[in-house]
This record gives sequence, C-alpha cells and structure tokens, in this order.
Amino acid sequence: MSIDASRLDVVLLEGERWRRTLNVTVPADLVSSERQVLAKQYASQVKLPGFRKGKIPAGIMEKQFGPSLDRKLLDSVINTALQEGLKREELRPISEAEVADLKFEPDEDVMFAISFDVQPTIELSRLGGFSVETPEAVLEEDAVDQVVARLQEQHGNWQLVDEGQPTEGTLVDVEILRLGEGEEDAEPQPYEFVLGKGDALPDIEQAIQTLAPGESGEFVVRFPDDFNDEARRGEEQHLKLTLKSIKALELAELTDDFARSMGGFETFQELRDRITEDLTREAQERAESSVRGQLLDSLVDANPFTVPQSMVDRYVDSVLGNPEGVPPEKIAEARSHVTPQAERAVKHFLAIQQIAKTEGLQASEAEIDERVEAIAEANGQTPAEVYASLQKAERLESIEREILESKVFKFLKAQSNIE
Repeated sequence: MSIDASRLDVVLLEGERWRRTLNVTVPADLVSSERQVLAKQYASQVKLPGFRKGKIPAGIMEKQFGPSLDRKLLDSVINTALQEGLKREELRPISEAEVADLKFEPDEDVMFAISFDVQPTIELSRLGGFSVETPEAVLEEDAVDQVVARLQEQHGNWQLVDEGQPTEGTLVDVEILRLGEGEEDAEPQPYEFVLGKGDALPDIEQAIQTLAPGESGEFVVRFPDDFNDEARRGEEQHLKLTLKSIKALELAELTDDFARSMGGFETFQELRDRITEDLTREAQERAESSVRGQLLDSLVDANPFTVPQSMVDRYVDSVLGNPEGVPPEKIAEARSHVTPQAERAVKHFLAIQQIAKTEGLQASEAEIDERVEAIAEANGQTPAEVYASLQKAERLESIEREILESKVFKFLKAQSNIE
C-alpha cells in the first residue's frame, strides 16, 4: 500500500474487560493519493465496450467503479491502520477487529475506530493457604449391580409375546393414524419403542397398554403441560392405535460365558471385579476433580481479575453448539444461564496458564511419550498408531494440556491444606 503509515494519527483507548480501541485519523491528502493509485490500477485492468484498455475517461471510470474503489480504499486504509496501531502499542488481539464511527467524505480526513479484545495480563499474588475438603470416594451400595443390569439388558434378546397386553419394559410395534378433519387420506405411521422410556406421550403409552396384539382402538390423547414445544402443550389429538406385536426382553444369564463375551474376562467374578475397579477409579477422579475445582475457586476469589467478553462468548458457543431451529428467546435464555459458568471456567483456564508460566511448569516430550504409550497399551495399539490418530484428531495438544494441568494442581495442592 502507498499510504505512509507513520503519518496516521492513532490514539489508543483502554476499555473495560481488556477491550482496546484505536481511534484513527487518516489525512485527506494520503487518502486522495491512495485513491488515485487504485484508480490507475483499475483503469489498466478493466475493459469497457468502445474504449481501449487504459484509455477509459476518468468520469466514466468514476461512474462505473467509484463505489468499488471506495470499498477497496477503505479496506486498505483500515488494515494498514490496524497493523500500525498494533505495532506501535505492542498489542495482541484475541478477537475479531470491529470497525465503528466511520467518517468518509470526499477531500476530508477519514476517521474511524477499531475495537478488539487483547490477551489479559493477570497477577496472582496469593497461591495457597486455602482449606479444601476432599469428598469421600465411596461407591453406592448397588452401583456394580446397576452396571451389570445394564449389560444384561444390552446383551439380552427380544422374544415375541403372543398373548396378553403390553407392560412397561416391553417393546411394542404399533401403527398410529391421526383422525379428524383433513386426515381422510392419511396413512398410518409405524413406530417401535419400549414402554416406560418416555419415547411416546404418556396418554399414548397408557392407551397401548389396553390393547392386545392385533387389536385397534380410537383414543383422544393430550400433550402434557411440560411438553418441549410450548405451542402444543394441552393440545388434544384423536388417534387410532393398532398394536402389531409385543416383545419382552429375555435377559442374558450372568455366567462365565457371558463374561467371556465381554472380552478379556475368564469368569463372571473377573468382570464384576473390573467393574468395581472402574467405578472406584471414577469415584476417585470425581473426588480429585472436586478438589481441583475448590482450589481454583479459592484462587480466583482471592485474586480477582476480569476476563475478555470474547473469551466468555466463545466458551458459551462451545457449550451450546449450533442449536438449529431453537427460538431466539430460548437461545438467549440458555446463554444467560451458561454465561456465569463460562466466565468462571475462563478464569480457571487463565489462572492455570499463569501459574504454569510463573512456575516454569510444562509437559516434556518424555511425559507425552509416556502418556501415549499408556494409551497404546490400554487399547492394544502401537505408540505410532496412537500418535497418528491423535495428530489426525488434533488431540496431542489436549494430552499436553492434561499433563501441564496435573503439574499445576500438584503445585497448588502443596500450597494449601487438603483435608
């Protein structure tokens, strides 16, 4: 670009929550000279019927391409001003630059403001002396039995029931036909679901339980008052229900053969022991997670600091995803509910990063290799295969972050009283 960046008037304003604004003034003569350069470039490249390339009169060029020239000119000026301002003030933006208050008139100075968030700088003067309770990592009395019961269900077989009426837990095959005005040519729709799982309206499930295989009946069903779609709450429909078949689940027998079908077990007792080990480890991990959360909460409460709004917004977006078809008011309600948690999470993240920096903590290549080898052994793969899959899924950084966070928490626990 031909604009002399050193002649730009750039004033930095510091806003709240690490918001920074560059107020820029570009002298009119610089704008004019840059526009002339762009106009010559356009004239040498464009073609118009009746004119030779490069010989189009200035008036016609202005009429045909004036708006395009202005847009290109402003893009060029704004980008130059942004780069110059960042260089002068030694700023590191972490959000998209937003342009506002643009004043662009012929033969006058161009003025505008560029706003963005910068990487926050935080100080943690107190790192310890906190009292934290470790919750007891105890299994619920029937926790193992619940897991075994789920495995029984998952590996059971559905057996056809010829007589009787369906009950909760049975698999029903039904046809549902909507009756009423405008439904004369409608076709019955087939459905298959397990009663009692909440896959159908309560009134529909109750109606089905009055039928035997091969029977039909007409029913008026009502949408409950807590139905997800508010517009349909309390709505009534006239339906014809036909029960095609009933199936009951025959649970798998808890034998050594059943354990062997799970893979890696010789006896059913070995399977129970592994389930107990896994649940115990999960309980210990939850207890450790609680300690970490308490430490971080105490840390950020003892060292108050603000975080950029853009970081909070990105975290909220990652939690909510892309909720297509959800009414805007519902999305706004969800965002307001998640935002306080998101702000807390961002503070936790920044505190961890700051401690790692000040204490010189990092994940070494040997530690990453060790973690990869452990994953490989647990999954029956080679370290090279695990590395390739982690790189493809862009998860190597998450392994490094886990190791780093573990070191930070080890440091923090040593500074406080863990009861």
